[in-house]
Amino acid sequence: MSNKENIYTKDQIAGMIDHAVLKPEYTNSDIYYHSQISVANRVYSMCVRPCDITFTKSLLKGSGVKVSSVLSFPHGADTIVMKESMAYQAINDGTDEIDMVMNIGKFLSGDYEYVVKDIMAVVDVAHKNGVLVKVIQESGFLTLDQVAKACKLSVKAGADFVKTSTGFGPGKATPEIIKVMVQSAAGKIRIKASGGIRNWDDAVTMVRLGADRIGTGSSPDILAGAGRI
Repeated sequence: MSNKENIYTKDQIAGMIDHAVLKPEYTNSDIYYHSQISVANRVYSMCVRPCDITFTKSLLKGSGVKVSSVLSFPHGADTIVMKESMAYQAINDGTDEIDMVMNIGKFLSGDYEYVVKDIMAVVDVAHKNGVLVKVIQESGFLTLDQVAKACKLSVKAGADFVKTSTGFGPGKATPEIIKVMVQSAAGKIRIKASGGIRNWDDAVTMVRLGADRIGTGSSPDILAGAGRI
């Protein structure tokens, strides 16, 4: 987001938030509750588990809030064929965007060809259907050099965003990681900061550093602090 003064309104930050509703214990009542939060706060999207896409789509109908969903979450260890199938299912169920987890083990093994093919399989399905893809690299497992490499592989695979973390692994979005992502992306891919972003200061810091989207389950707390910095 371009902002010469680096001053953001509540609506601007809300419009960059994917409100995360991903805990394994969440019930249908929780999904309904968070849909109300998403609409009331006018966030960009509500990010849900695959099993909740259809229900969430019905709850958000007409609100302007999009549905995003995770894929191969949180470990990224499903096979390429399985991820491709999951992408088809998510799209058929009505998702607008997919947040996929890259194969972290293959990446750390240095099998970059596999990682690119893995991402491309989902990207190809998604883009044919007008759906954006974000690649979660789970940066808490990576060095900063590896964060940069993962960004470049995501660019090569044609993804739309790189994303820091699932929120269920080690670490969180940090200024250092976002700076490396922005530099590595070189304007070729957008950045989603996710993990540990719980207040207005956290969110605005990430945006000022170059994040295009914020992933958080703390949207009301973040937006309640609007205008603090």
